[in-house]
Amino acid sequence: MSDKKRDHKGRILRTGERQREDGRYEYRYRDIKGETRSVYSWKLVDTDKAPAGKICTESLREMEKKIQRDLEDSVNTYTATRTTLNSFFDSYIETKYELKQSTRTNYKYMYKKYVSESLGLRDIASIRYSDIKKFYIHLIKDVGFKPNSMEIINTILHPIFTTAVRDGLIRMNPSDGVMAEIKKSHDWEKPKRHALTEAQQTAFVDYVANHKQYSHWLPVLTVLLGTGCRVGEVVGLRWEDCDFENNTISVNHNLIYRIQDSGKCEFHITTPKTKSGIRMVPMLSEVKKALEEERERQSQTGFNQTEIDGYSGFIFQNRYGECMSSYGINRAIDRICRDYNAEETERAKSENRDPELLPHFSVHNLRHTFCTRFCENETNLKIIQEIMGHADISTTMNVYNEATREKKMESFANLEGKIKIS
Repeated sequence: MSDKKRDHKGRILRTGERQREDGRYEYRYRDIKGETRSVYSWKLVDTDKAPAGKICTESLREMEKKIQRDLEDSVNTYTATRTTLNSFFDSYIETKYELKQSTRTNYKYMYKKYVSESLGLRDIASIRYSDIKKFYIHLIKDVGFKPNSMEIINTILHPIFTTAVRDGLIRMNPSDGVMAEIKKSHDWEKPKRHALTEAQQTAFVDYVANHKQYSHWLPVLTVLLGTGCRVGEVVGLRWEDCDFENNTISVNHNLIYRIQDSGKCEFHITTPKTKSGIRMVPMLSEVKKALEEERERQSQTGFNQTEIDGYSGFIFQNRYGECMSSYGINRAIDRICRDYNAEETERAKSENRDPELLPHFSVHNLRHTFCTRFCENETNLKIIQEIMGHADISTTMNVYNEATREKKMESFANLEGKIKIS
């Protein structure tokens, strides 16, 4: 009789295999790091039946096939099955030294709130494409995620799995292609921001300027509409950033108000994401006037004394004398539009006409509105790009094309009947 090892059924066992006294099979091997590991199963081959009362889904030989494949591909499945997504994220985020602190904080907040207590508890080796897709659909349907939020989650998860692939923990990135399929199946595109029309812009500004309750918002709204700066750039403006002699504004930092690791929202200074964000913006006469009047007013009522990350001398302040936030400005815009539309509806009713209402919009639409007006009056795309601080010229071109489309139609309408073409 052969001296090879056999199981209780007399079957020859391969190198590394053995059957324990309790009947369970064991396969011992060395992982890619040379450490001895073992896997167990109640079945040697798929056709075996597990003993009564024992749960077994995979035979030892099937396990061996996967192990050999992993060893050939240098995939450390043993570590992957014992590493949760949460623990891998913690290690991963610490290596992302190039992330701005505000971005890092936002990523950690989003991960902790939406991933850590669900998908994050799974070991990284067990997560499949279908798991990621189900998770994304859950965020959309059950949590109510919009495109921007979904992009953030995918921006966090996809590189984590890519790193796990490169570290030899998993063979493929389970999030590859999920976002593209989600977009396709949901016919889901990011909502396009639209500028206010000239009539809407005029109505909005005039209403604020002449309204007793809202007129104090005019200076900051004037600067937003007159510079095209991002809201963080405007609320973070300091008096020293304004050169009233040369009529220029230096844009070199942002003031953000975001939730931190502590769970509380805090103000912080951050630099622009790209070099193009650091720029000099000419000061229109109306912007200069608004700033000078604001400085004169504050010389009587008091200047902003807030200091944030070593920055002080901020121009704009809320009713408590502290820095403004985008949230506060957006709430004010909502109230202004609400009251304007209510009054316009009553006027239109009394004048027997359709009301011309203001659309729902956010503070970022004011930047888009400035860019649109700029595009309508300037043909040099490079100048527009530099003033707006666009890192990519395609962003400028998209706004320019939309802004000039209506002007082209107006131009052709004026041309109608003035040239002989037939």
